[in-house]
Amino acid sequence: MLKYFFILFAFIVAAVVALAGFRGHFFKSPPIELFPDMDRQPKVKAQKPSDFYANGAGTRLPVEGTVPLGYAMPEHKEVDGSCGEMQGPYRQIRFSAAPDYFNTGKMGDQWGDGLPFEITPEIMARGQERFGIYCAVCHGATGEGNGITSKYGIVGIANLHQERLLKMADGEIFNTITHGKNTMSAYGYKVQVPDRWAILAYIRALQRSQQGTVADVPASERTKLGVQ
Repeated sequence: MLKYFFILFAFIVAAVVALAGFRGHFFKSPPIELFPDMDRQPKVKAQKPSDFYANGAGTRLPVEGTVPLGYAMPEHKEVDGSCGEMQGPYRQIRFSAAPDYFNTGKMGDQWGDGLPFEITPEIMARGQERFGIYCAVCHGATGEGNGITSKYGIVGIANLHQERLLKMADGEIFNTITHGKNTMSAYGYKVQVPDRWAILAYIRALQRSQQGTVADVPASERTKLGVQ
């Protein structure tokens, strides 16, 4: 009985192949596709014409006032004449791929140290805000690796106060933010270049807050507190 089953099965397979043909086989008439596997999709490709719209273009103009993901709003003048944007690095292109230290964290073929622009209170506040949005969920508000994701099975979260990270070059941490590492995903596609440095500045501030000593407090402030 089993013998006849295999003979019948082989016959059916041969018949299907003979009628349907192999994938990629050319026919004079369109083939019957039982499973087209999304080979042909009713979609509009970028920069392609379309009869659906009156102007014949498939690509639509962005809605007025929208901003690309990760970019800040365009600079504008307020009523009092002051600029609505932060100054310094935030006047540059937000996402770029130049081979300089600002964009790569490297000086030649080595990781560089130092921040590529002056860190003002406004930029530090920006770094704190961005850290809270993108980093604290895993690393925790203080950077100790105890963010909310650690309670839901995410393992291997780095404690930013580890000695190896205290000694790690600024450029290497910038690169990790950009490209990710191990279980940490890359943030370069949604965190603009100046914000990565602002986050790094805030990370260094967090580290300093845990490593500081009384000697780091200015003498005038120690006197006010009655500390020698």
